[in-house]
Amino acid sequence: MTEDNHQLTTEDFTQLHQEFTDAPKSDVLSKIITQNGINQAAQDPEAQVRLNPVFSVDLQTGTVTNQKQSGRCWLFSLVNTLRHQFAKKYQVKDFNLSQKYLFFWDKIERANIFYDRMIATASRPADDREVEAYLSFPGDDGGQWAMAAALVQKYGVVPVSDFPETANVENTGAFDTVMNRKLRIDAAKLREMIHDGKSDDEINAARKQMLSAVYRITAYSFGEPPTTVDFAYRDDDKKYHKISGLSPKAFYDQYFGVDLDDYVVVSNSPEKAYNKLYSLPSQNNVAGGKQIEFLNLPMSTLRQATIAQLKDGETVWFGNDVLEQMDRKKGFLDSHLYRYSELFDTDLEMDKATRLKYHQAAVSHAMTFTGVDLNGDTPTKWKVENSWGDKNGEKGYFTMNDDWMDDYVYEVVVHKKYLSDDQQALLEQAPIELPAWDSLA
Repeated sequence: MTEDNHQLTTEDFTQLHQEFTDAPKSDVLSKIITQNGINQAAQDPEAQVRLNPVFSVDLQTGTVTNQKQSGRCWLFSLVNTLRHQFAKKYQVKDFNLSQKYLFFWDKIERANIFYDRMIATASRPADDREVEAYLSFPGDDGGQWAMAAALVQKYGVVPVSDFPETANVENTGAFDTVMNRKLRIDAAKLREMIHDGKSDDEINAARKQMLSAVYRITAYSFGEPPTTVDFAYRDDDKKYHKISGLSPKAFYDQYFGVDLDDYVVVSNSPEKAYNKLYSLPSQNNVAGGKQIEFLNLPMSTLRQATIAQLKDGETVWFGNDVLEQMDRKKGFLDSHLYRYSELFDTDLEMDKATRLKYHQAAVSHAMTFTGVDLNGDTPTKWKVENSWGDKNGEKGYFTMNDDWMDDYVYEVVVHKKYLSDDQQALLEQAPIELPAWDSLA
């Protein structure tokens, strides 16, 4: 069947117009949707009742953070889980860690591993699918939980007072433009050197100069990160404490003591086989560091493990598709928030596996579970800490219907003790490698 078999004609337009005008209430609906917008016209008013922000399990986590105009949700969400543990253990209300500190080192590590990938794939054409994937996000802000964990394991953490937020991390647009251009120029030079038969010493020397420039750009833009922690605070009982002279790594080891290798990314990607371990090497950010892996399990396991960890007083990082069925201002996440199919009288529903397979779905955001409302053992809604500041939702907290969890949550990070022995045994299998363009990327 050739393309020109389906050219639109005047007769087609006439029929389309007639079918539109013949549709019931088309004139009224056209006016409502045109004047109010699609989401306003489609929103279910009963969502306000379903999403009443009261929870039977509700961890007290204090004020929310704000990633502003940046794609650092994956870092904020991991930092949130760590800072809540510190605040609880040492009785420091609203304690916060520096997201910028980890973001700085991510830029350096990500450039380093990008050069490795460009050298390794230099024999392939630039329009090779894997090469194209690397070139599409060389200096990207986004990331995975394991990428944040790899940075913490290598570089530790520092309090936000030691390395506070500044303009270029709160709005990363200009920095990303510069860094993406820099890395793509470097990619072209490295590939050309390899094609021209330059020696390994010449290529390595060029690579070191490139990384030095990346460090300079990042340090000019963010400032250089501290090498020691100098932190004074008063706890909730007004007692004075001071921490000084520790490296960021020693600070993490001594004051947090959380072994991130004990945590597992449990995914629900139903277009893939369950009870399998998958890896995504194309997005690893630290050479020799923690690898991105997912244990793919049914949604019931993600739900049960999340509830168990919340009941034990620990928040839960999760990856999701926040742009679907979300009211940002009200802080609503509900699969039936917008009744698009009813509004337009056409089937706009897709199951989770189909959305992932046909690229309607994306793991576009990371947030933190801090509570759940249970009817017996059955969850009805979830309390979600976002990193969009306190002007959205209930002082920055969102309320998620349990249906939304089924439909738009793709990953949770839980301690492996919340998995069964059989599920933990699956972690020992050799992971199945996912391509750079996989739906979980």
